[in-house]
Amino acid sequence: MLRKSIELLKSEAAQTGKGTLKRSLGAVNLVAIGVGVIIGAGLFSLTGIAAANNAGPAVTLSFIIAAVGCAFSALCYAEFAAMVPVSGSAYAYAYATLGELFAWIIGWDLVLEYSVGAATVGISWSQYLVKFLEKFDIHIPPQLVQSPFESVTLLDGSVVSGIVNLPAVLIIFVITAIIIRGTKSSAIFNIIVVTLKVGVVIAFIGLGWHYIDPGNYQPYIPNNTGTFGEYGWSGILRGAGVVFFVFIGFDIVATMAQETRNPQRNMPIGILGSLLVCTVLFILFGYVMTGLANYTDFKNSAAPVAIAIANTPYEWLGVAVILAILIGYTSVILVDLLGQSRVFYAMSKDGLLPGVFSKLHPKFQTPSRSNLVLCLFISLFAGFVPISVVGEMTSIGTLLAFVMVCLGILILRRQQPQLERPFKTPFVPLVPILGIVTCLVMMFSLPLDTWIRLIVWLLIGFAVYFFYGRKNSKLRAQAKP
Repeated sequence: MLRKSIELLKSEAAQTGKGTLKRSLGAVNLVAIGVGVIIGAGLFSLTGIAAANNAGPAVTLSFIIAAVGCAFSALCYAEFAAMVPVSGSAYAYAYATLGELFAWIIGWDLVLEYSVGAATVGISWSQYLVKFLEKFDIHIPPQLVQSPFESVTLLDGSVVSGIVNLPAVLIIFVITAIIIRGTKSSAIFNIIVVTLKVGVVIAFIGLGWHYIDPGNYQPYIPNNTGTFGEYGWSGILRGAGVVFFVFIGFDIVATMAQETRNPQRNMPIGILGSLLVCTVLFILFGYVMTGLANYTDFKNSAAPVAIAIANTPYEWLGVAVILAILIGYTSVILVDLLGQSRVFYAMSKDGLLPGVFSKLHPKFQTPSRSNLVLCLFISLFAGFVPISVVGEMTSIGTLLAFVMVCLGILILRRQQPQLERPFKTPFVPLVPILGIVTCLVMMFSLPLDTWIRLIVWLLIGFAVYFFYGRKNSKLRAQAKP
């Protein structure tokens, strides 16, 4: 099986100067990138769902279990990212351990994860923007916030068809322009929006703490109803599965490895630090939320945080939460687009995709052409396709990448134990095995239609690989006698 050597990956990572990505990110930037994509709108909705239907006030324990499950994969990512700090993340790691075909599968899988994720978040961002502006009596024509395949019922009862989701298109273009100007400017922008977003979460925790009713924690672990997953310890475990997806995103930090100063030190800090920061915030958030209102009040609610805020005198917090969701989505789009272009960059450098995706801007040293192509592609989805069709494929794509990275650590530790590892995953093989098992359990809990879409997408990817990638692979050309 055709594999890249670790030595080749290290030599690629060490390249500097013209034609290479600019190293401008430090540990703080990387933690901010991780926090930026992990803290999304899911925190404000999934916490209430998990508390109401599964764990009750013990949703805090669900967050701890989910974080431990994520930590298995995060530790494996940290070892790889410190050892071979190249763009491409799981794609590059699979190339060195599982071979070119598996690397292609992971790379193509990440294309789906980041592209569909950015388009889906762009559409949701548009919907929350409309709600936010309505608070200030500003109204966007409904035809300009819906796809042509959707209709809107106006106040007078008339029905109009959408034309284009204009805010979704515009946010994709704005974020792309920021990314093209350089990773440093993108990182600064991300730190600003992450600071604002985390500020709202901390405000909710700090202000809400004074209005907690201890009676809402009784019982802390509600008795099981007789059905697995409905309260009791099985409910805590099911709740962990629900909130697990709130943590997804730290893996995107690994795609920034080739643009990081001192990656051997900063990559593990970025990956594990962002996971740790979010875990603490999530536990406190869940504790305050279930203390402000009884967990049963969150049943069948699309806005559980609003129910909790109603038990405080701070009505403005409701507006602030919508703003936090908007800001959260903005940073998620930014990091998704960053991660997507860096995976394309790595695949293009290897010859598996056309060279346009690895051409760098002469001034900003960013893959600007790749950014523009992706911008057009993703904005078309965001502007003209309903969110129900775009779907949410990010979970299964991410989990598949996690499995491959954990498996890669097992293989590399066995095949090349002598390699220098600036950061070592502890308790190998236990930690990688637990990471694989945890992710596979999560994958098999996903609906069948999600698997079908993944299989269809991978079949398209196989066609691209065998008709283009395999023929143009630089490593394959070098291996020929």
